[in-house]
Amino acid sequence: MKKQNILKGVLFVGIGASIYGMLATFVKLAYHDGFTTSEVTTSQFVLGLAGLLILNIIQTLTSKKKLSLPSSKEVRMLMLAGTSLGGTSLFYYIAVQYINVSIAIVLLMQSVWFSVVVESILTRKLPNARKVVSVIIVLLGTVLATNLINMEIELDWHGVFWGLMAAGSYTLTMFTSNTLATHLPVFRKSIIMLTGGSIVVFAFLFFAQIGPMYFDGLKSFYLNFTENTEHIHPFNYSIFWTYGFVLALFGTIIPPILFNVGFPNAGLGLGSIVSSLELPVSVTMAFVLLGEKVLFIQWVGIVLILFAIVLMNLPSKKEKEVSMAEMS
Repeated sequence: MKKQNILKGVLFVGIGASIYGMLATFVKLAYHDGFTTSEVTTSQFVLGLAGLLILNIIQTLTSKKKLSLPSSKEVRMLMLAGTSLGGTSLFYYIAVQYINVSIAIVLLMQSVWFSVVVESILTRKLPNARKVVSVIIVLLGTVLATNLINMEIELDWHGVFWGLMAAGSYTLTMFTSNTLATHLPVFRKSIIMLTGGSIVVFAFLFFAQIGPMYFDGLKSFYLNFTENTEHIHPFNYSIFWTYGFVLALFGTIIPPILFNVGFPNAGLGLGSIVSSLELPVSVTMAFVLLGEKVLFIQWVGIVLILFAIVLMNLPSKKEKEVSMAEMS
């Protein structure tokens, strides 16, 4: 039975990671059709909230036991933590405006070693030798995967900056998701965090697209950051029925549900290894659907990053001994 649960967990995490890996390709396609970052993120979060609200109502009506309710303090903390969820999507989608999806996903995966640094700061302990080696391998893999050696693929520093910002925000999301209000049902916790993320997304919509149309002062302030004024126009609502449903389903509804079901069964270590499927799936989708150039040296870098993730999450000798003792 335990093996079946582990297999079930691996399957759910793997499917969730694969679906999430497809997301950036659809974002890029939306950009090709003239939609803005504000429209893409707004449609994803609005429809995501609607979908989670429906799932919450269904769960509440069909549950045989009373579901836990969050305290006012937990709501505030989860909404604050959810701002990083909005930041991750926003920064990641801005990054793919400037750089290839295959490069953006590699930058997002820097969260692997970002998390090691954050963990060391929080625990006030230096990482063990295996984690240090894993971080070095990730950095080496990144150099190869972004082709910094040959530079046959042009790297825009704007895209690199926003890609790393997305990695930092994603790291924060992972830590807060695993520590805050763990007693709450998955849908209930997700909708509160998504509400916090929506505040960030709506603020960006106003600042980058809607606000500058009506306020000259805001437009002058905005032009300090960019000279691009093409996306300052009325909101294009057709994003909701063209790409919004797919983005919400693949970005804010299905993967979080599958991860929350899968991780407890697979375990954090094995689950983290399987979730790294997001990287090759995203690169493959960009290669097949977008025709992005992915060189052999980049695939070598991607394999190195995947190897580092596996190495980082393998159980230590001490953990194996504890596990064997528990089984016996």
